[in-house]
Amino acid sequence: MTASEGRLVGDLAKAIDESDFAWSLVLVGEDQRDKLAALTSDLLGKPSTTGDGKQITSGYAYWGIGPTIAWAHACADPFYLVMKQSLDSFTRRWSRVRGKVGSGFHHVSFGVGTGHKDRLVLDHLLDHNPDLLYVPVDMSSEMLRLGTQQATHGLRVRGHRVVPVQLDFSIPENLAEFRDLVHRMVGDEPVLYSLLGNTMANFDHDAELLAGLTGLVRPQDLFLLEVATTDALSDELAQDAVEEYARSRAYREFATSALMHNTDLTITLDAVRFRGAVEGDRALKVKVVYQNGTGGDIMMMLPDRTRVPFPDQDTIRLYLTRKYARKALDGVVGAAGMRKVVGTHSDFPVPRSAQGFGMDLLLLAPGGPDEPATSGSGSRARDIWEH
Repeated sequence: MTASEGRLVGDLAKAIDESDFAWSLVLVGEDQRDKLAALTSDLLGKPSTTGDGKQITSGYAYWGIGPTIAWAHACADPFYLVMKQSLDSFTRRWSRVRGKVGSGFHHVSFGVGTGHKDRLVLDHLLDHNPDLLYVPVDMSSEMLRLGTQQATHGLRVRGHRVVPVQLDFSIPENLAEFRDLVHRMVGDEPVLYSLLGNTMANFDHDAELLAGLTGLVRPQDLFLLEVATTDALSDELAQDAVEEYARSRAYREFATSALMHNTDLTITLDAVRFRGAVEGDRALKVKVVYQNGTGGDIMMMLPDRTRVPFPDQDTIRLYLTRKYARKALDGVVGAAGMRKVVGTHSDFPVPRSAQGFGMDLLLLAPGGPDEPATSGSGSRARDIWEH
């Protein structure tokens, strides 16, 4: 970088820090035309009455301002109990874990969401590293702005130390580039990575996703994982899990929002169906689908303006989630090359038939017999503005 270029980025950093305006600087890691093409391809899947053909994969459920706003509304809905209870209990669960995270840590958050949980994490980390770097990562630029503003509101983090990154972190090639970016920014200083809000459960290949993310972790780093859990697995409990989502109108509006904004279908919330099942010995699985129950075929326009049939009884999978068997968590963590440093669990106050549902928060370190590093050597992370 030349001296003039260095002055330019330094002046930009100063302008962001000193401005009262809500500037949002985002590193865009992907060509959005490619994302639109991938979404179109997913909506061209084969006919299926069970949600195994056409689909909107995880990241696209939040892609765009409409789905982002719908998600924020759903999270505030008291009838969306699984989210309400997750948010309400996070403060308590984090307070039991954070003592194992020492000084000097920076924070990389995968799937920033509404930012409420990141704010609690940052508040603690800033006490031990006032010059930390905060890197929220999401496929949706709109979600990044919403979540980042909430996460940093009222905290002592300088604007140019917040580096939102638009990236689909389920793609291995993206993670390889992102790893190099993060390591260049922080040098040898430790990073607390996080995947909160049961985000892992939204991916078809959830174990592979976790392994990819934990592959970024070096010996001095830690990884914070939050998952929804169940004490037992049964078809009856799978239906109880379904009810947690089905009772919330705001959740149905969120689940259909991406479909409404990317096709010309006239959305009917009554067409949203919830399918619960036991996934082997590891989880309860819930699929949310949109089903054509009109009695005839419908022509549907896709994002590229192609018109295709949406046959009678065909489905489009809108969302996927899970509740993991608590007894299977050690295996899930171990398969990702990690080990549990500390974990905490909160039960949900739910109907008697669904007792055993809850949320687990796990602090992980790279697998092996050695104790994990829980402190850094001070705050000397490379500034993205540094010249």
